[in-house]
Amino acid sequence: MLENSGNKFPITFLGDRLEFPSVESANEDGLLAVGGDLSLDRLMLAYKNGIFPWFNDDSLVLWWSPDPRMVLFPNKVKVSKSMRKVLRDGTFKLTKDTCFLEVMKQCANMERKGQEGTWITPKMKAAYLDLHKQGCAKSYEVWEGNELVGGLYGVDLGHVFCGESMFSLKPNASKFAFIEMARELKEKNYLLIDCQVYTPHLESLGAELMPRKQFVEILKIGL
Repeated sequence: MLENSGNKFPITFLGDRLEFPSVESANEDGLLAVGGDLSLDRLMLAYKNGIFPWFNDDSLVLWWSPDPRMVLFPNKVKVSKSMRKVLRDGTFKLTKDTCFLEVMKQCANMERKGQEGTWITPKMKAAYLDLHKQGCAKSYEVWEGNELVGGLYGVDLGHVFCGESMFSLKPNASKFAFIEMARELKEKNYLLIDCQVYTPHLESLGAELMPRKQFVEILKIGL
């Protein structure tokens, strides 16, 4: 049993079997299971069921499925007046899958308010690089000249893109990546971008909260 907010919740401890409990059994914070590994098959099973790993380097793997879920419908991405100017002026250039590992490294190096250290551990980098080599994980890179100044990466399920992290070394660089990604996914008829958990930044870009049950139903479409 793991204790949380004064209440006890039964948490599943994973062994070698390739399985997860129902997401409905996650606790109030969305913690579903502990343990297991970061193999390609387990990660893909997780994402296809609305589950993702998030843990510190010194802990067991923690698997999450929060309710509600932060998502963006690609056709609802918000572009402010100032960002429309950035998109037009040619300062930034977008590429895809040209330096996946470097994007992960930069995301890991970003200082984030209220967060000590990084959850993008060496184990996570190795696991997602394997996903990338199999065509299951993608990166979007933002360049200013020859300098990498922003980007994001995530897991591509073919009809839903599960965003993992983004970084920005210049103002608006990560917004540029996110907006251009959303536009591309809209053209490809993707149903949803999974943003995992609420942040004001994501809300400003058009993301919204969705009940987990509805999110999982959308995930199952086309799988």
